Amino acid sequence: MKSLVWFVLGAACGFVLAHFVNKDPRGREVLAAVDARIAEFADRMGDAYRQEEARLTSADAADEAPSA
Repeated sequence: MKSLVWFVLGAACGFVLAHFVNKDPRGREVLAAVDARIAEFADRMGDAYRQEEARLTSADAADEAPSA
């Protein structure tokens, strides 16, 4: 229970801090840069996941193909 309280308190403080940083134009630029890097990372991870999923699906299809 104590860990949950610390987690909620930390999340709330993070939101308040981000709100204050977002008020400053320089802070807004920093948050936009961080957001862009996170979006780029998420896109790369999604692409890698879809590529691996396609590879595994094609490998499963090759294994299930009847041999004549």
